[in-house]
Amino acid sequence: MKKFKVFTIFLAIIFSLTNSITFKVFAEESSVEIGNLYALSAALIDGDTGRVLYEKEGNKVRPMASTTKIMTLIIALEYGNSDDIITVSSYASKMPAVKLGIREGEQYKLSDLYYSLMLESHNDVAVAIAEHIGGDVKGFSAMMNKKAMELGLTNTYFITANGLDASDEFGTHSTTSIELARLMKYCVMESPKREEFKAICQTPNYSFTDYEKNRSFDVSNKNAFLNMMDGVLAGKTGFTADAGYCYVVSVTRDDRTLIVALLGCGWPNNKSYKWKDTKTLLEYGFDNYNITQITDSGTPMKNINIPNGTPLDNIDTYINDYVSILIGKNETIKLNYHIPMQILPPIRAGDIVGHIDILINDKTFRTINVYVSSSIEVKDYKYYIKIILNTFF
Repeated sequence: MKKFKVFTIFLAIIFSLTNSITFKVFAEESSVEIGNLYALSAALIDGDTGRVLYEKEGNKVRPMASTTKIMTLIIALEYGNSDDIITVSSYASKMPAVKLGIREGEQYKLSDLYYSLMLESHNDVAVAIAEHIGGDVKGFSAMMNKKAMELGLTNTYFITANGLDASDEFGTHSTTSIELARLMKYCVMESPKREEFKAICQTPNYSFTDYEKNRSFDVSNKNAFLNMMDGVLAGKTGFTADAGYCYVVSVTRDDRTLIVALLGCGWPNNKSYKWKDTKTLLEYGFDNYNITQITDSGTPMKNINIPNGTPLDNIDTYINDYVSILIGKNETIKLNYHIPMQILPPIRAGDIVGHIDILINDKTFRTINVYVSSSIEVKDYKYYIKIILNTFF
């Protein structure tokens, strides 16, 4: 793995008299470039930070088809009990294909239906899960939208649990490629149920029966990309007439995790377009972006003058953040630090006395705090009385 060492440059600015420094990260020339993508909207993001590395109409709102089911599954995992027994409703049984063919009144173990949901994208199963956890589809979609708001997905709106095209008085079932990618980031990197989520999505085949063991089912994973590239953590396909072919996938390699989301990536008979776009974006990302360490925890900063302070006239400062991100070739990193020349006592060890802004390509990526390492009291009359008392008594 190529790794760019910029930490020594960061230290250089700390002990200089300037307030900022700008530098570029240089990499070997890449042989992979992004040409014309088939997808109407596309996004490539860093799975660790969520930073957008490439986008094509990344904020354009479009239907998302069955990529919806990554939210369906993560809500079910987080709020449901995998051992629960689901009873199929008439409404769920009447969903259109793609469907498992569950029948009204049948019962199933919730955890078995997770595999039907994700491996073969069954619409009837999605509704059965939604009704069990949310009371009905409307209640479940409210849970989906609440989660979307918690994750900052302000341009995402859920109406159905299976991703079928739908509209209501508040909008259309839709998202953006950037927000779909960030939803996948939550599912594989942040959710307390991320390990279960990934295990389900990586399962090649699964067999189960209904609760009474009257019917048996075998489902196989339709995410063909599992066999196209190593390191796939999770992926979900989708198609509707309005959405076209859609896809979202997370892939890890050499401690780097990249996420690709595609919306409107062709219509029949162009089913393979999504695989071509995904490979193009991932190869571009892995070829051009490498882990770059910017700061380290415990790094000392410059001293600050403490007028009228005791027992010291100067105090050490430090940062307590390890910052390491994916940086592309020829990207610009700028560090602006804001540390005062002096501060007045009293001061307690661990107090925040300044901050450092980290900018990538002139956009603020993160702000980290600067702390003081010692406590300083004021040299006031109480201090001098204490000195006298200690001297004589």
